[in-house]
Parts: sequence; structure tokens; C-alpha cells
Amino acid sequence: MRIIAGSLKGRRLNPPANLPVRPTTDMARESLFNILNNYVDFEDCTVMDLFSGTGAVAVEFVSRGAREVTAVDINNACTEYIKSEAAKLNLKNLHVVRTDVFDLLKRAYKKFDIVFADPPYALEGIEKLPDLIFEHGLLNEDGIFILEHPREYSFEEHPHFWQHRNYGKVNFTFFAMKLDE
Repeated sequence: MRIIAGSLKGRRLNPPANLPVRPTTDMARESLFNILNNYVDFEDCTVMDLFSGTGAVAVEFVSRGAREVTAVDINNACTEYIKSEAAKLNLKNLHVVRTDVFDLLKRAYKKFDIVFADPPYALEGIEKLPDLIFEHGLLNEDGIFILEHPREYSFEEHPHFWQHRNYGKVNFTFFAMKLDE
């Protein structure tokens, strides 16, 4: 996996083969950030990356100048890998939290400009994530929630649905606090 743009452009992340992850492909990540470039000022952005896995999305946000990024995963090997990469790359604005995402959402008290979630595709409760994000107030007024999910899910009827993009087996659904754009 490579970092696509920003201060760390071209750097490679080489996670251990035994991590229980399905990383977002470089092509899908590049497409995601191409979309976000049109709507987000990364340099003034706070981000939460849920089900962070290898941390590639979190590091991509940091590379593009995000002010603060929080990477969340329940797997100890994943969080330790992200911490070690953050230390190696001297990423002082990348914070790593090891906890269950659903528990975190119940007690979250901070708002973010972007919340990205890439849960395991077989995760029970994946369809509840958009509701939980909005019910618990995790987004700032102009905030965006992005959910990566398998194709069998459709969120087009969700009140905060904004847009959907498909890149092979990767599906991104975007949700927004304000839908007037």
C-alpha cells in the first residue's frame, strides 16, 4: 500500500501479513480522496477512521494535512501496527484508540469534520452505522460520513444520504449533515 498524495506521497506501508484486515485498495482510496478534494479543506480537518485496520486511510488524511486524525480499531495487532508506523513517520497528529467501535459511538463526545468507516464486510450491524453516527452527533455542521461497504447494502433512503460510488467490489456511501449542495 502506498500513500497517494501529500507530504508522505509515495511512502509504502507494509503491514504484517497476519493482520485480520481487508485494506481499501490504492485505486479506491485514490478515488475517495479525489472526491473529497472537491469538498474538504484537509488542512483544517479533523477525522475519525473507524475500523482502521492498517491505518492507510488515516495516514492518507495526515499526509494531506489533516489537523487531527483518530484511528480506531479493536484488534491489538492493528492498533500496535498503526502506532509503530505513526512513530516511524513522526505523525504527532495521528491518535490511535483500541476499542470496540460500537462502544465508542455510544460514549463519543467529540465532533469531527469527517468520519470514515471501513468495517469488516460480514460485520453484524453494519447497516446501523449511519444512524449511530448521526444519533450520537459525531459530525460537525458541515461534516461528512463515509461508509465503505459491500454491494448488497443500499443507503439511498437514509435521510442523510448524499451520494454513492462504486469501484469494483468497493462501495462508498457518503452521508452529510447538510444536504443543500
